[in-house]
Amino acid sequence: MSAFTRRRLMTGSCRMALLAAAVSGGVAHALENEIAARADPFIGTGGDGHTFPGATLPFGMVQLSPDTDTARWATCSGYRHGDPSMLGFSHTHLSGTGIGDMLDVLVVPCRGEVRLEPGPLDRPDEGYRLRYSDEAAEPGFYRVRLGNGVTSELTATLRTGIQRHTYPNGGGHLLIDLSHFAADASGAHPVIDEAEMTLQADGTLTGQRRVFRWARGRRIHFAMQFSRPPSQIAFFGDGDAPQPPETRQVKGRRLKAVLHFDDAASAPIVVRTAVSAVDVAGARANLAAEAPHFDFEAYRQAASRAWAQELSQIGVSGGTAEQRTIMATALYHAAVAPTLLSDVDGRTIGLDRKIHPLGPGEKAYSAYSLWDTYRAWHPLQTLLRPALVAAFVADLVRQTRQSLFGPPVWPLQGVETGCMIGWHSVPVLAEAMAKGIPGDYAATWPAIRKRAFDFTAPVLDNALGIPLYDAKGYIPADKVFESVSRTLEYAYDDHAAARIAQAVGAPEDAARLEARSANWRNVFDRETGFARPRLDDGSFAQPYDPAALGHSAKWRDFTESNGWQATFLNQHDIHGLAEALGGPAGLEARLDALFAAPSTLPKDAPPDISGMVGQYAHGNEPSHHIAYLYAWTGAHWKTQAMVRRLLALMYRARPNGMIGNDDCGQMSAWFVLSALGFYPVDPVSTVYVFGSPLFEEARVRLGNGRNLIVGAPGNRSDRPFYGRVEWNGRPLERCWIGHDEVMEGGRLTFRMQNVPDLSFGRDPRSWPPPRGPAPTARR
Repeated sequence: MSAFTRRRLMTGSCRMALLAAAVSGGVAHALENEIAARADPFIGTGGDGHTFPGATLPFGMVQLSPDTDTARWATCSGYRHGDPSMLGFSHTHLSGTGIGDMLDVLVVPCRGEVRLEPGPLDRPDEGYRLRYSDEAAEPGFYRVRLGNGVTSELTATLRTGIQRHTYPNGGGHLLIDLSHFAADASGAHPVIDEAEMTLQADGTLTGQRRVFRWARGRRIHFAMQFSRPPSQIAFFGDGDAPQPPETRQVKGRRLKAVLHFDDAASAPIVVRTAVSAVDVAGARANLAAEAPHFDFEAYRQAASRAWAQELSQIGVSGGTAEQRTIMATALYHAAVAPTLLSDVDGRTIGLDRKIHPLGPGEKAYSAYSLWDTYRAWHPLQTLLRPALVAAFVADLVRQTRQSLFGPPVWPLQGVETGCMIGWHSVPVLAEAMAKGIPGDYAATWPAIRKRAFDFTAPVLDNALGIPLYDAKGYIPADKVFESVSRTLEYAYDDHAAARIAQAVGAPEDAARLEARSANWRNVFDRETGFARPRLDDGSFAQPYDPAALGHSAKWRDFTESNGWQATFLNQHDIHGLAEALGGPAGLEARLDALFAAPSTLPKDAPPDISGMVGQYAHGNEPSHHIAYLYAWTGAHWKTQAMVRRLLALMYRARPNGMIGNDDCGQMSAWFVLSALGFYPVDPVSTVYVFGSPLFEEARVRLGNGRNLIVGAPGNRSDRPFYGRVEWNGRPLERCWIGHDEVMEGGRLTFRMQNVPDLSFGRDPRSWPPPRGPAPTARR
């Protein structure tokens, strides 16, 4: 029996138990758990999804999960479904990213000879690696049977991971490998440059290390306790050098400890481990506050309740069983990151690498994948969790003020990685401000202004070429790599920054930024109808192929995209894009050509460009809004058809069912919003463009306590079209709806049909509006 089959049978057993609970009177709780039971954490763990199946809580600091490998792009999360062996269980993971890091504090339940090296993936008997079978997972829980006979189970609190290892007979040992990390091929320096482990007088194992992987120089600390004391403990230093038997502390770079339990089989060994980005004292405080006992089942049930509450925010009926599973799993993945970074005592690590106390009730977060998530993930949170969005706003305000590099783009564990391009925390802040989320937006303005206008300010890779962008109106392709994408994305950040500037009382800066947001036009070639690399002398680079990634072998002109996809990257001025293409009919024709083009890519294309429909690439974020652009052409029925096609093609309920990296929930958020029937092409505008709802009915519990019902009576796979939309029973004579309208709650009804209604959305008065005035900042 395959692991996947066994997991499905377990899910069926869970549903029978839920039915029994409902019969006995716990109807509401049983229904909540039924929604959670549909979520399948294995979706996205194969293919290029880069998710992990282990245990975490919504937005938790700990992600306790198995690791199968650390050296491949396919295992950026540490795990890939189908790998023949696993290394053990580490406490921190990234969900769906394209770069690996974390994988802190590996615990390996072992029997027999002590082995300190992992050995090859396909020859686990040569090291401490383990074959495995019978995996099962649900939100907040993971179980596996290991090849050595041990059954391992994982669950979590916000800041602690709880493990239960059941040995079959005799003795055993636990290997704690503090040298385990996501591999780095650069060889520029040691990935771990300092580490320490100490056995405290009370039996607590503590430690810390500094890691130079993606987030270079981040620190992690841990405190670990065991349900019974080990028979003996052995420490190993660099080079696996054994330490004297009386050793209670070891320092170096690559450290390990082995805890022997002569009575391992007498009762399950429960391990509880807390982490902290601040210090060991923070980890110990987290452990004491959140894991005061060794009752594994109590922790598991608490995690199940937390996820049941989280996933009950949207309930759907209709569609297929597979689509309902995908929807629940997308909601699950959209609540894994960002991850909590502050300790129970209110301390956190800032982007200035200093320890900061937070105010009462405040929390700090990490793993903001802002290049990806500003597009759909953050807009989804403004609907479901506005209070949490306010916490994110406060956190991003703090990080903007702390960072040497200004508004963040990819902060991870107190380190600004500078990954990708732009400074897309600004659109997130501008969107939240426009939607009335309270925050001290004015406090960010000095740093945002410095990023935009101070050309002596320090930069990372994400912000190269700003002086040229300002002086020339574009970034020359012969001066800076990824110049076309930079010009386009800097323009969107300028658009968002202009909204903040206007709201905080800086109208001249707002006007300058808004004018600069039109720089997208300077890399748009009207003659060919494509975004193109432009050289320092003002000419467009030759030769030009819109499917190519660069005009020369020296570097790429686009960021994980090409000319086809980048042409539509302008999200804030679709009316202007249509005009540049000769009018709405020209925009429609260019969109048609995109989806009909051959899907061939250059040999040097990164794996991120995936999920191809023509030259549209759903597996990567620059394409995510494109199917909705027909709303500006009078051919809205084409948006309806394409969105439904993408919902069906790009997501499946299987480990390889995600067509590209989930990128901290962005791919999942696209599915959730699109399945509801609307999407934020320009999040800062607060407008949602209609697509094609997937289910007959969706019930959304909005974050303000109201309810949104999205109905599509008679909706089926062969009925993706509609010609009539009603809002609270009245016809809605447009192809969009505003955020304030949605948050009022009510019923949005799509009258589905199997043929397109060519008249719907044809009148330009029904199209999404041009950019409106900037809102007033609120405290």
